[in-house]
Amino acid sequence: MAYYPVFIEMEDRPCLVIGGGNEARKKAEGLLGAGARVTVIAPELTKALAAMRDAGEIECTEREYQEGDVEGYHVVMVATDDGAVNADVAAEGKRRGVWVNAADDTKNCDFILPAVIRRGAITLAASTGGGSPALARRLREELEAYLTEEMPALADLLGDVRSDLKTRGEIPDADVWQNAIDEDLRVLLAQRKYRQAKARLLTSLGREDLVAELVGDPTAVAGA
Repeated sequence: MAYYPVFIEMEDRPCLVIGGGNEARKKAEGLLGAGARVTVIAPELTKALAAMRDAGEIECTEREYQEGDVEGYHVVMVATDDGAVNADVAAEGKRRGVWVNAADDTKNCDFILPAVIRRGAITLAASTGGGSPALARRLREELEAYLTEEMPALADLLGDVRSDLKTRGEIPDADVWQNAIDEDLRVLLAQRKYRQAKARLLTSLGREDLVAELVGDPTAVAGA
């Protein structure tokens, strides 16, 4: 199977999780983390899912899946050990045009979930097409090691400066940006010298004339 990697805006989207075990909890937590509205259908819930229900974080219907449950949802996650349930939900999803993911059952999936690492504004995802969860986990661990402490701050800084320049109709080309993201810039961020880093970035982008305006008094930058 060929998969097209995308990041989907899930804020306030109604999503359904079918299952009440630990895997269902993980699915619910992941959807909540993306801002989705989550409903769980399962005859029994783990203590963690019950606590999420009691806290008002999720809605719950405590019974088995039934035909028609998929209607009205944008995404459905199936987290049961019953292949028949997976197949039934997948079939209903196709009829109703709803995307379905069945845990560890790629033949009943419209999409699969990658291993994900989040650091501030940075999100990295790794997938083996569902063929090797162990390798996906290994890739995630290696990517976590790559995302060093200054990376989220770097993402924030680049977004900040890009926004400043965009308001002026001045966006440097890709090569200029790449050259500006040098080791010295990352060291300043690792040292939490954000104002110095911003001044250096503007200078590297050829806009040292904006340092005083966007960073402050240049003589104060050295002590930032």
